[in-house]
Amino acid sequence: MHFRITAVLVAAFLLPAVHAQDDLVRKTSATATDSTGYRFTTVVSAEATPVENQASSGTCWSYSANSFLESEMIKAGGPAIHLAKMYTARKSYEDKADSYVRMHGSLNYGDGGEPHDVVNMYGKYGTMPEENYLGLNYGTDKNQFGEMQAVLKAMLDEVIKAPNRGKLTPVWKKAFNGVLDAYLGPVPETFAYKGKSYTPQSFAKEVVKLDPANYEEFISVTSAPFWQKSMMMVPDNWAFQQCWNVPMEDMIGIIDNALRNGYTVAWGGDVSEPSFSWKNGIAWVPETPADELTKEQKADLFTGPKPEMKITPELRQEAFDNYTTGDDHGMQLTGIAKDQAGNEWYIVKNSWGVKNDHDGYLYMSKNYVRYKTTSFMVNRKAIPMELQKKLKA
Repeated sequence: MHFRITAVLVAAFLLPAVHAQDDLVRKTSATATDSTGYRFTTVVSAEATPVENQASSGTCWSYSANSFLESEMIKAGGPAIHLAKMYTARKSYEDKADSYVRMHGSLNYGDGGEPHDVVNMYGKYGTMPEENYLGLNYGTDKNQFGEMQAVLKAMLDEVIKAPNRGKLTPVWKKAFNGVLDAYLGPVPETFAYKGKSYTPQSFAKEVVKLDPANYEEFISVTSAPFWQKSMMMVPDNWAFQQCWNVPMEDMIGIIDNALRNGYTVAWGGDVSEPSFSWKNGIAWVPETPADELTKEQKADLFTGPKPEMKITPELRQEAFDNYTTGDDHGMQLTGIAKDQAGNEWYIVKNSWGVKNDHDGYLYMSKNYVRYKTTSFMVNRKAIPMELQKKLKA
């Protein structure tokens, strides 16, 4: 899951933010209105930490799923803090490099990942507050990963040639980690938090206190049996993780139940549609297919609520099969709002900074989620009880 920005620069509207007493908690305001026709009323809104900026890095998966864990911490009565996204990403790069070499290069390598990578790295390596590992060790104040990843990939591609008389060199991992140290900085063995020293593992156990076993990841495809685990067939699933495959409407039911019970959702999907506008903070599905939109229709995409295309499981699957739905981006669903026509939309926290018309948030229609979701992750307690019973071990 990388990121691919498609923004239509048309009329804008503003969503003011209401902050709780703790500056590191954000809840959506009750209403949001703009001059072009949208009027939203918040139905439910969970607490989340402030919006961040992944900048020039394909680490949306780390930002969105770590933000999801931050909201989990808040809901459980823990502190509202930013977790170190670059620590998670670095540990993922290390494990991914090992798998890449073991597979003789027959594996996707790069910045991308999935929500389960964050939970897996947390369970295996722990975590730390963001200020203890920013990953900015090369003279910039924002992520710039192009050069680093090019160097790492070139190194791995030479390693798998096994020039050491057909054997892997015993020091390749040390060399790989040396590059990560140069660009991201060495990982601290210990760090201080509120006057006490922690390791990443002890911080996860004593401060974060989240159980990795509590999280379930879902997909919805017609090419595999429902209510069984199936491979998430996207390039960035380098861990070969299997996820629960559920019918499309149960996907919506799980998301709704989570949000209405104060949980958030780690979401992955396609953001390449012309009806996804980061600037305007709107994502929906017009009745007219994307490749048939006229110039006039494109200019009118974000001027107020309009009828949407009916999404079926077959249409959803076709978009996967013909590559019009890709595993582009990861975000966090934090609430539900209604427009003036009574349609429900999801409130979504992004990681592209705050310079859009919603201070970094956007509204995504339920039909867009039906159509363009590739995967999502929730706390197991957030799943409706009747659906929990269908999850087979």
